[in-house]
Amino acid sequence: MSPDPSTDQRLLLLDTASLYFRAYFGVKDTAPAPDGTPTNALRGMLDMTATLITRFAPTHLVACWDDDWRPEFRTAAIPSYKAHRLVEGATDNTEEVPAELQVQVPLIRTALEAFGFPVLGSPGYEADDVIGTLAHRHTGVMAVTVVTGDRDLFQLVDDAHDITVAYTARAGVRDAEVIDQAALQERYAVGSGAAYADMSIMRGDTSDGLPGVVGIGEKTAAQLIATYGSLARVRQAVADGDPAIKGARRRNLEAASDYLDVAPGVVLVARDAALTDRPLTLPREIADPGTLQQFVEAYGISGPVGRLMRALGLG
Repeated sequence: MSPDPSTDQRLLLLDTASLYFRAYFGVKDTAPAPDGTPTNALRGMLDMTATLITRFAPTHLVACWDDDWRPEFRTAAIPSYKAHRLVEGATDNTEEVPAELQVQVPLIRTALEAFGFPVLGSPGYEADDVIGTLAHRHTGVMAVTVVTGDRDLFQLVDDAHDITVAYTARAGVRDAEVIDQAALQERYAVGSGAAYADMSIMRGDTSDGLPGVVGIGEKTAAQLIATYGSLARVRQAVADGDPAIKGARRRNLEAASDYLDVAPGVVLVARDAALTDRPLTLPREIADPGTLQQFVEAYGISGPVGRLMRALGLG
């Protein structure tokens, strides 16, 4: 069932870590707190949220959180998954994050919650899985826009259910590219989010430690999906001895069989992560004005706070 446009509801799903990393590296820390605490990621996150609300006019918004940035079910399938981001020599699952950003992450969460935005994670799951679950739950209920700098979430694009991605990696938040199925076709020669996921499995992704299939890059993967319709059908064609798949391409696909068996479970976002049930509507009043005022005084963030309040119609 497609969304009823007469409801005029839009759910904005923030890939929060993607945004605060962007804020940290993109906003100069020219105004640290009086105690020396850096504030660039905190300021940037609040300003980005204000910009997104102004641009997309959502009725609902969730800041999706990584309760587990490298879930065990993914590393069990492919041990190299995000392994290059681990703190060198660490015996636990600690991600390498600049200290000046790490100290701001809990401040970002507290500030968002003080405004009244739901900040949702799920034990054992990444923010991507929270996004996938919420998009799935709201299919046919309202339009959904996912805000991220991560191409992995292009797999959720679905014109029939009005699910788009506001992609920040190239143009930033203010001019984020809206990715729909036409954009996927133009950029990657795949016609749907599901086809993008299949293509990305074969292509691999070094930024996530996913090897892909040797000798099969983005264009070749897209061509195979266009010819056969899906990764499953490509593999069936290989198994059936389709003469159109021959030589090194056949050998490489056969050699990657074990990887292709498990990669979908790693690449595809979950649609059933356990989430706290709470209202997702934009706040109509500040949830914790005392904490927000303390933050303004302690961290000197009156500007970003004021801008976000105005975007919400609260100031």
